[in-house]
Amino acid sequence: MATKKKAKIIRTLLNWLLPVFMASSTQAQQIIVEQGYAHNDYLHERPLLDALESGYVNIEADVFLKHNQLIVAHWFPLFKENRTLEHLYLAPLFKYVTDHNERGFFKTYPPITLHIDIKSSPNETYLALRPLLERYRSILSSCESGIFKQGKVNIVITGRKPEALIRSEKIRFVMMDECSISPIPQNGSHMYAMSSCRYSRVINWRGNGPLSAKDRLRLRQFAMIAHQQGKKARLWASPENDEVRKELIDCGFDYITTDKLTELKGFLSARCPCYNKFPLR
Repeated sequence: MATKKKAKIIRTLLNWLLPVFMASSTQAQQIIVEQGYAHNDYLHERPLLDALESGYVNIEADVFLKHNQLIVAHWFPLFKENRTLEHLYLAPLFKYVTDHNERGFFKTYPPITLHIDIKSSPNETYLALRPLLERYRSILSSCESGIFKQGKVNIVITGRKPEALIRSEKIRFVMMDECSISPIPQNGSHMYAMSSCRYSRVINWRGNGPLSAKDRLRLRQFAMIAHQQGKKARLWASPENDEVRKELIDCGFDYITTDKLTELKGFLSARCPCYNKFPLR
């Protein structure tokens, strides 16, 4: 009788511990793709969510100003009024951060960076964006009087940037990118987060055959200049193959641009088995 009672207790313990063990094992396998840059993220079936669930923390959305609404689209939006920046990105990010912050998730998890590529009039578009960012300021990084405060979400403005308008702000919730072909640094505390440039402006190699010493030097110089200025380095419109990805990483680039989330994640995790791992979301 005692044996049956012990067996029942053991089964009860196993039924309770097994889900915990399985959850812990799953968490240990979650890979955060810090070097991945989800380009044109809004073209995925589930904008933002596909990228977050795949472990991406750098996500890009193109925006147009239309009828005083910030519409997410690559080309001028004709029938996409329901695809607003707030609906697809800002509101879901706020919910995501709020849900996970309660568990202390962001104590070890890197900030999420939303890159907003302005496609319409820079000043008008930014003036429409500014009140939205104010609404979500509790989760955003900010800079006031030169003092930077790290939030759970970074906003980086790219594309058609209203630089003078952003520089004039006493409190801002955004940073910008720039193309660092020149070694001359731009001034401003946390004003520029990233150096980004079209891949073909630096080299034309497509991954066929070996990379020349001259092209490798140009890649290394671009990344080096960005790092000397305290910025991350990225080339956009780079060929989506492993040969180019390998050279970009070896030359010091911080981000690899991709439209193929699963493929790039597989490349990075295979290249480095000890790739960044955090608890599963």
